[in-house]
Amino acid sequence: MPPWLLDIRHIYLEPRVTEYARGREILARFPDVGRTEVPSHWNIPGLHGNAGLVRDWVRLKRQVLVLGVRKTFTVRENGRSADWIAPGLANGCAMSCAYCYVPRRKGFANPITTFVNIEETLRALRRHAERLGPKTEPNQVDPRFWVYDVGENSDLSVDALLSGNVRDLVALYRELPNAKASFATKFVNRELLTYDPQGKTRVRFSLMPRSVARVLDVRTSPMRERIAAVNDFVEAGYEVHLNFSPVVIYEGWTADYAELLREVRDSLSEKARAQLAAEVIFLTHNAALHEVNLGWHPRAERLLWRPGWQETKRSEHGGENIRYRHGFKGKAVARFTELLARELPECRVRYAF
Repeated sequence: MPPWLLDIRHIYLEPRVTEYARGREILARFPDVGRTEVPSHWNIPGLHGNAGLVRDWVRLKRQVLVLGVRKTFTVRENGRSADWIAPGLANGCAMSCAYCYVPRRKGFANPITTFVNIEETLRALRRHAERLGPKTEPNQVDPRFWVYDVGENSDLSVDALLSGNVRDLVALYRELPNAKASFATKFVNRELLTYDPQGKTRVRFSLMPRSVARVLDVRTSPMRERIAAVNDFVEAGYEVHLNFSPVVIYEGWTADYAELLREVRDSLSEKARAQLAAEVIFLTHNAALHEVNLGWHPRAERLLWRPGWQETKRSEHGGENIRYRHGFKGKAVARFTELLARELPECRVRYAF
């Protein structure tokens, strides 16, 4: 476990955590760490909603771990990145990407919450896949398998540093005849190369120009490591796609993306090229997150908060977000897809918006 990313000094846990083998396993890894029992991982007095902690944003992500018991196992329909959104094995992240939407619900502190009842999650996913049966019609998500996004609210490459949850999840989808797992990541965890996914887990490496990543992708693997990992993950049995998300517009953005795409093109093996695809997602921001970021990383907001180019739009879940203006964004999406087709023609675009 890299200490620059995780150096756990305190654990908050729900009362039932020790009833589960995975909970006891995680606690045994940190025998000398202080513990505080809390009634709910969503409501930790002094941690969540405490505006005074915003300046400790990064320290809390590095030093605090929350252990909880997942209560609901809803599988939501998606249709873009995946066919279905799976109930997550975790919520929150040790990394500190300035545009991440997960902290919007937790306020001023967002360390990892790991759910210890992995067996219940796996049973729910198995039952859901069995009810679906075979995928009879190909779509842009996948031609053969039902694809489940298993990392909507966390980064599984980091989650795998803390427990065996991710290994168990990869093993489940290796066995399911009609389904495939998928997750995006900004951290290269080479332990995942030993998981033997047999083509049934799709890893989406998130990429953006280095100059922007240095500001926005805080505490993540360098871009060169992510690009270099693609071939190795393909050889290890993963399907590997690229995740250009979020695409942030700024003066000179297309030139920087052209350079990035040429680096990817020059790095990929023939085997990696043959299975390559990408999703392209332009930035969505949020006024509440803007205020949080001003407290710990105002430099990022000079890239993310551009009112002259943005407009308010209500999300599918009813919240108000900030997105690039309709006509402005449409032209930018067209420019990006044209650029991708020119610089990396092997890369099929699954969707772009």
